[in-house]
Amino acid sequence: MQEKQVPNIPISVLDLAIVSEGKTAADAFRQSLDLARTVEEAGYKRFWMAEHHNMPHVASSATSVLLSYIAGGTSTIRVGSGGIMLPNHTPLIIAEQFGTLATLYPGRIDLGLGRAPGTDQATALAIRKERFHAADNFPDDIRELQAYLSDDNSSARVRAFPGEGTRVPIFILGSSTFSALLAADYGLPYAFASHFAPREFMRAIQLYRENFKPSETLKAPYVMAGINVVAAPSDEEADFLSSSMKLMFRGIITGERRPLQPPVENVEEILTELEREAVDQMLAVSFIGGPDRLKASMAHFISQTRVDEVIVSSNVFEHGARLRSFRLFAEVMGVAERKPA
Repeated sequence: MQEKQVPNIPISVLDLAIVSEGKTAADAFRQSLDLARTVEEAGYKRFWMAEHHNMPHVASSATSVLLSYIAGGTSTIRVGSGGIMLPNHTPLIIAEQFGTLATLYPGRIDLGLGRAPGTDQATALAIRKERFHAADNFPDDIRELQAYLSDDNSSARVRAFPGEGTRVPIFILGSSTFSALLAADYGLPYAFASHFAPREFMRAIQLYRENFKPSETLKAPYVMAGINVVAAPSDEEADFLSSSMKLMFRGIITGERRPLQPPVENVEEILTELEREAVDQMLAVSFIGGPDRLKASMAHFISQTRVDEVIVSSNVFEHGARLRSFRLFAEVMGVAERKPA
């Protein structure tokens, strides 16, 4: 039987600087930089970090600061947000922050934008205060942000320095048809959070493609899909290592947040039936296994969805095994063969 080939698409990384059991936020930062250097060498296109708040074991709250640390410690990989939760900030502040990043690291900075708070309601109120309903202004705030970063804002009373003229590429992030239609209307690339909220994935990307309006920056639809990957030399080892991720998602469902846990045998027996069902739903777009299983499942996924790029989250407890997971996935996707000499 002929081996199924994986379509040739870019692969990227989504990292949250998650703190593992027995480690600190400082350890998580160092591991994030080590990961960024590893995937840069392996041929990944982007390294994105996500804004979250009031989560003791997710250390990526000061996202712009961390992105500067990552970009300063790497040399070629694109670095960006996956994403900045724009309603938590004013467009001018984000234009200045990402304009600064783009000035420090020209040609390497991406700006992914979401409208969720990235936290619970009480923390969102603490962040936004009188701007608590700022999510309602998300479409207008994107336009304002685009203006600050453009070449055409020189006559405005309020300008972003640095930022103006940097034209930092903007991506719309989301997990709903609202974000899909907004990205389509604005002619922007669309990144769907299928790595934890896959329910509307197929419908959203269909609407995005059907309603896409070409823009100055993007002539055709561009879909990025968030996916979970746990790669190992064998299916059995990958299944074992993936138990840490399943326990992490169980904590999200139950509200019992803990640092990333070591892998366990028979994780299915630890979860209740309801927990197992909920975890399986959240992790529906996950790829766990050795090279052959991953190659077959990724070929099928890309053929079915026609995504232009995948952005990978890999929550593996032991740092060395996590680095190996990303390296193996790059090999499965044929990225090493595509790297320029």
